Amino acid sequence: VQLQASGGGLVQAGGSLRLSCAASGSPFSVYNMGWFRQAPGKERLFVAAINRAGTSTYYADSTEGRFTISRDNAKNTVLLQMNSLKPEDTAVYYCGRLVTVWGARRPSDYDTWGQGTLVTVSS
Repeated sequence: VQLQASGGGLVQAGGSLRLSCAASGSPFSVYNMGWFRQAPGKERLFVAAINRAGTSTYYADSTEGRFTISRDNAKNTVLLQMNSLKPEDTAVYYCGRLVTVWGARRPSDYDTWGQGTLVTVSS
């Protein structure tokens, strides 16, 4: 499977963005999926994950309550709705395929990253 994230941009603090991750190349609905982010000079960090059917999710403490992950298997897409954005949310956002256990949060638990999308939140 190949993944391509899009939807990033520049937004003021308190604003919203919706990111999209489009999958191609193999059946999408068989994979649990996740979003990560990486700020300049920092490690890649977990943001949120969703199961194959879209019926279960989990989030990083820093994003729970502000971000919502969802998916549309008919369109081979995973979405990340980001509300109440903060300057510390500034990063390149990546989607990935979970290849280990449900609940995992390490970058090494995911693969097939694809190209990320830059989110910049101004104060």
